[in-house]
Amino acid sequence: MLRKNGKTYSEIAILIPKVSKSTLSYWLSDLKLSDKQKEKLSQNVNRKLIKARGVALEIAKEKKIKYLADIENDNNYISKLLANKRVAKITLATLYLGEGSKARRSSLSFGNSNPNIINLFLKLMRNCYDIDESKFRCTIQCRADQDISHLEKFWLRLTKIPKKQFYRTRVDPRTIGKPSLKPDYKGVCRLDYFSARIYNELLVMGRIISK
Repeated sequence: MLRKNGKTYSEIAILIPKVSKSTLSYWLSDLKLSDKQKEKLSQNVNRKLIKARGVALEIAKEKKIKYLADIENDNNYISKLLANKRVAKITLATLYLGEGSKARRSSLSFGNSNPNIINLFLKLMRNCYDIDESKFRCTIQCRADQDISHLEKFWLRLTKIPKKQFYRTRVDPRTIGKPSLKPDYKGVCRLDYFSARIYNELLVMGRIISK
């Protein structure tokens, strides 16, 4: 009767704990089910599969969160190392080696769309060198459908560079008529700093690191 009502072997085994699923399978192997009963059983099995998948995804998500948290805890010491100016300079040179322009002669040019990367670059620059803030320039490059005023306010707050040192925002003409797919995209922030000495030092350090 339980089987005909759409109960799975696992559910029946719970209701009759003294009987195993393998025994139930043997006993009920010749049981004839109507099409309606088969459909009900199939729906019940599918519901259980969906629920099981949901539980499995949650468990996997929790495991990943813990896994990443453990990695972060194991490497938190890195932030303290950056207090050492030599370590900070190596980090800055490596960052510039990957993302900075090498075509200039008297200034640095560094651009990225990730606010955390821009923030790190500025933090390292300001910690490693006696920076003249008036030598910074900032250019925002964005898509045609983005709110320029909103982007400018965002990068002003993040960089702490005065508005008067921002060049006019550049809109990529290739994006006209093409809607942005990433709502959190803040465009690309390009930073320029006028110093031949710092530029050349970072290039030399980059060459040493990459050897």
